[in-house]
Amino acid sequence: MDFHPSVGHETHRTKERPPFERIALLLQGGGALGSYQAGVYQALAEAGLHPDWVAGISIGGINSALIAGNPPEKRVEALRNFWETVTAPAQGLATLFSAMLGMMGFKGDVERGLLNQAHAFATLMDGAAGFFTPRPVPPFFSSSGSIEAESFYDVAPLKATLERLVDFDRINSGAMRFSVGAVNVRTGNFEYFDTTTHTIRPEHVMASGSLPPGFPATRIDGECYWDGGLISNTPLQWVLDSTPREDTLAFQVDLWSARGEFPRDLLGIELRQKDIRFSSRTRSATDQFKSQQRLRRALGHLVELVPQDALMQADPEIKLLLEQADEKVYNIVQLVYRAKNYEASSKDYEFSRLTMEEHWASGYNDARRTLRHPEVLQRPATPDGVAIFDFD
Repeated sequence: MDFHPSVGHETHRTKERPPFERIALLLQGGGALGSYQAGVYQALAEAGLHPDWVAGISIGGINSALIAGNPPEKRVEALRNFWETVTAPAQGLATLFSAMLGMMGFKGDVERGLLNQAHAFATLMDGAAGFFTPRPVPPFFSSSGSIEAESFYDVAPLKATLERLVDFDRINSGAMRFSVGAVNVRTGNFEYFDTTTHTIRPEHVMASGSLPPGFPATRIDGECYWDGGLISNTPLQWVLDSTPREDTLAFQVDLWSARGEFPRDLLGIELRQKDIRFSSRTRSATDQFKSQQRLRRALGHLVELVPQDALMQADPEIKLLLEQADEKVYNIVQLVYRAKNYEASSKDYEFSRLTMEEHWASGYNDARRTLRHPEVLQRPATPDGVAIFDFD
């Protein structure tokens, strides 16, 4: 199944840049589901909506690097190159069952579910090309303290792929702000590697996706880091809390849905708890932000009523409070991948070409459908200056 939306599809391009000071693209972690984000980005690029800031966690961090590390006209190509690389057919014996099911064909969700499970098993046994490979000696049998004892897979192929597809000099040039989140293993603190404070290297991107025990911790400047999704799987808060605040059009692309049906069996329970754990309470965060912004705008109105001389003579505590005042506006556009009925809890490590193309197409179509709503690109008229869009 080859999906090339730019061929045979009408391109919807915005006439001019939307009236916001910055466009931000926020990419959640989710492993193999990340090709959904690539599809979303293709639709945004075709509409002329190029981000000024891209931030990601885990696979979202990798997609962010592919975007920030290439010129606008090469970004979709780089994303396509990466996703076709990591979904190249494996050659190990673990693919035998997958091949047999593929030859037999599939008609319903049950058959497709079996095929996906076979692909996921193949990934567990063989890894993903250009991404990770299983260690020859499992960590159970490796000496304590060795790098082999830290994880089941070697991610050296990912470093080579990033160096091939990403121009890190371009990322560090400041043309686009770039952020990836990771967890310091020693302190347990969540940290962001950001182009305003760091010189980004492949290791920073890999750290954001170093999910144990599958992948080893990534060492950076003497500290070891794990996947940022262990604490927060979305960079939403990092972007919204940044200063100085600016009018922001944010496209938040989530790979795990907080909403779902009550599970009826153990497999459904495993899937549902994984969705809840990695969805990162996105709606709660946006609701909290709306409340904060309502207070900031109220402070802004209050400042307008106070004479300038009185403001200059105000106590330091009052000045600190008034610094929070602003009239900035925010559109937060949420795009959430909705899993198919046949997808199981292994959906984040099911690296098959067939499923990748489906995820990509879903992201592309969801973004195009969202952009048909003109209010998405218009400044909000709400009292708190925040508009949240979720057309699910």
